[in-house]
Amino acid sequence: MEGISEVAKSKQQLIIEEWNGSSSTKLFKTATIFASPSLSIHSVTPDYVPFQVWDSLQGLSTYIRTMLSTQALLSAIGVGEKSATVIGATFQWFLRDLTGMLGGVLFTFYQGSNLDSNAKMWRLVADLMNDLGMLMDLLSPLFPSAFAFVVCLGSLSRSFTGVASGATRAALTQHFALQNNAADISAKEGSQETMATMIGMALGMLLARITIGNPFAIWFSFLFLTMFHMYANYRAVRCLSLNSLNFQRSSILLQQFMETDQVLSPEQVSTMEHVLPMWTTSWISKDKLLHMRVELGVRVSSLGHQEMMDLLHSSAAINEKAKYLLVERKGIIGAIVHKDSSAADVLQSYIHALVVAKMVDGNRSVHSESQSWMDEKYEVFIHKLKSSGWKTERLLSPSLIWRANWITEPLDKKID
Repeated sequence: MEGISEVAKSKQQLIIEEWNGSSSTKLFKTATIFASPSLSIHSVTPDYVPFQVWDSLQGLSTYIRTMLSTQALLSAIGVGEKSATVIGATFQWFLRDLTGMLGGVLFTFYQGSNLDSNAKMWRLVADLMNDLGMLMDLLSPLFPSAFAFVVCLGSLSRSFTGVASGATRAALTQHFALQNNAADISAKEGSQETMATMIGMALGMLLARITIGNPFAIWFSFLFLTMFHMYANYRAVRCLSLNSLNFQRSSILLQQFMETDQVLSPEQVSTMEHVLPMWTTSWISKDKLLHMRVELGVRVSSLGHQEMMDLLHSSAAINEKAKYLLVERKGIIGAIVHKDSSAADVLQSYIHALVVAKMVDGNRSVHSESQSWMDEKYEVFIHKLKSSGWKTERLLSPSLIWRANWITEPLDKKID
């Protein structure tokens, strides 16, 4: 007798054993087959599929527009004209690439540590800079006397895109991978992007062929696809429900917890986040954006004499084991981080600063009240965060450049 029986089935894989024998008492196993999908829905986060759909659409619009901007750029360089020289075109192309490389290095130097903590915002900024770069290429034939300046400006914009897009994609891939399968997800995203590139190039060549010699059609197509590209990017970022703690998400969670004693889920917080650059939210009250009233890693030498006195009086419980100090200056709560502080200490210092910012009312001192809140509620808050699926191991923040060390010594009293 020969048969196949299913002995185990789980969300991850299906195990099938094959048995052989002439009767039920004389069976022996001949094979074991493991059936597992290459990328199970249980190996990625729920926001993976909607994000990839919108990401593919925005990528498709990018590659279609690339054909239009490249066509304009080559025309401006002089391709097809007898007066154009090879050495002139080569030099212009070299200058364009050199500007982009230098821009990428400078952008990484100044903003590299900030990309991981604001992945959503920088992903939008990256695509916006890419749009500006393509716009510069499309404008280059209209300004022949300033051609080099225009194309270098476009290359500079795209260099920001390359750095920010690559860094944020790495952060998002880690977020999607539930079973440490980041390499598998990255490979599949690469294949998906390749498919979108090929389809976009084909459609772009068709569009370039149709609109050739018609400036109105070219500009209308470009602007329409650009608007769609920005919309698709915004929708893609809005689909993300990141469960790591950064400045803004920590602020939203703490405010809700202090008001209702409840912790929001990553999905709920994602609908409340401001994913646009901070300069676009300047009209929003700082009371709603609590994290804008907190500064992490304050430089001690930047404090004035009065601020140092306030720090001393408000931190009477300071001892050499303390891992952070809080100081208020011009309505901003600053956290001075100890040089030996751990990732957990940095998170605690930021939460404490948020508590002070939430409690502060005019000149009333709230340091003792905030310390009481931390003693009573902080551990409960962290426990509820973990229960709701948040990662509490560290706070995603730019690298702390300034740290401090302090030593407490008794003051000798003079007796008259």
